Amino acid sequence: MTNAVKFRFVCLVLLWLCLSYLVVTTQPFTLKTLFILVASGIIVFVPMYKKYIRKQPHDKTPSAK
Repeated sequence: MTNAVKFRFVCLVLLWLCLSYLVVTTQPFTLKTLFILVASGIIVFVPMYKKYIRKQPHDKTPSAK
């Protein structure tokens, strides 16, 4: 991961944490609130994990030398 990707990831985490804090403090904490937080975390962080953290080789064929 490059520094730019790390910076974007940190910014996104901080923004998600701030918005989650606002959701938790402005309404009573119920299972619906918990579901909203978990679902939003999955929607935000799973694609980023798949793209930047999990390393997948692009070419699975052996290279010719």
